[in-house]
Amino acid sequence: MTSVRINVNGNLLEREVAPRMHLGDFVREEGRFTGTHLGCEHGVCGACTVLLDGQPVRSCTTFAVACEGRQVTTVEGFEQDPVMALLREAFSEHHALQCGYCTPGMLTTARDIVLRLPNADEHQIRVELSGNICRCTGYMGIVAAIRSVLEQLRKQPDPVIEAARAQALAGHGVAMPANSGPLASFAVEHSAQAAAVEPSAGPAAEASSERAPAGIKGGTRMDGRFSVAYPPEQVWAFMADLEAVAGCLPGANLEENDGERVKGFIAIKFGPMAAKFAGAARLTRNEEQRSGMLKGGGQDTISQSRANGEITYRVLSDNAGATLVEVEMLYSLQGPLAQFSRSGLVKDFVARMILDFGRNVERRMDPDAKPSTEPARLNVFALGMSIIWNRIKGWFGR
Repeated sequence: MTSVRINVNGNLLEREVAPRMHLGDFVREEGRFTGTHLGCEHGVCGACTVLLDGQPVRSCTTFAVACEGRQVTTVEGFEQDPVMALLREAFSEHHALQCGYCTPGMLTTARDIVLRLPNADEHQIRVELSGNICRCTGYMGIVAAIRSVLEQLRKQPDPVIEAARAQALAGHGVAMPANSGPLASFAVEHSAQAAAVEPSAGPAAEASSERAPAGIKGGTRMDGRFSVAYPPEQVWAFMADLEAVAGCLPGANLEENDGERVKGFIAIKFGPMAAKFAGAARLTRNEEQRSGMLKGGGQDTISQSRANGEITYRVLSDNAGATLVEVEMLYSLQGPLAQFSRSGLVKDFVARMILDFGRNVERRMDPDAKPSTEPARLNVFALGMSIIWNRIKGWFGR
């Protein structure tokens, strides 16, 4: 056994510990600071992240005996921290936590981002968060919460936080600009004692193909296609009728339509999850290229989640006089339902809806079919069984 003294959240702990004990076990078992959660215990998931002399570290891969005489801050030690106060409020407002297991480590990393990267954009935030794994939220709310705090501090700088930011930059070996005023001397004063630490260079949380353009912040991209057994000119003309097109989209109902702008809602129920997004959209069409874009947004009346999206479609010639319609979707979801927006099942679900939409278009264009003004109904059970069956075939049929 080895004697070690560590200051944890202002409490000096002197214990006899095994040399192999890691810092995570020390703060939990010896200090009873159980807010630090242990996940993988291999330094991968980031749930155990704490501050060691002000720097984020993995407590599961840091030996307690290596922390002799040093300062450790766990999530319990941030009670009076002004940055953490902003982050806690933002995490709650943007629904950035679900089960909460990753949250202590996620908040610690988020605090480091706010202090060290005051001008971080969404991509940089995701790169910095790549060492913290969340099994629940899909990261949308977490990223939005951090961005909101950064934006708030840009609009309303806090002198206390600015001083802490200067110290954090000095601790990472980052020199303050020459025109930084009194904070520059504060950083230089501390830089001689600080070890340079490279920022995380892990992979981005989302692949670049999943990131939407500037118009849709933090969005997800999905591509799909379907065939219609009618000539392209007929399909193109049909797609100009927004009321007919909406009638083919499962769960959609139009309430107002002036030819280019529409108002209405899309209702969906997937197991215990129910949503009804009411909003408006506008259609623009390019006659020469036979392409169109439907752009709009809405809010769920049940969960108050908000959605924005663009649907771009192109009508192309297929074999034997048929038509191929290529669809590209870009969407962003904020609020409680954002927790589910990036899961594989949801993507499979949307892909199946695109195929169902194509079949409904073909049915409505059939001159022998009875005219119908009824909106297409969403058969969630059939869609779900189809998704499950396709996944089973994919597992065993490769």
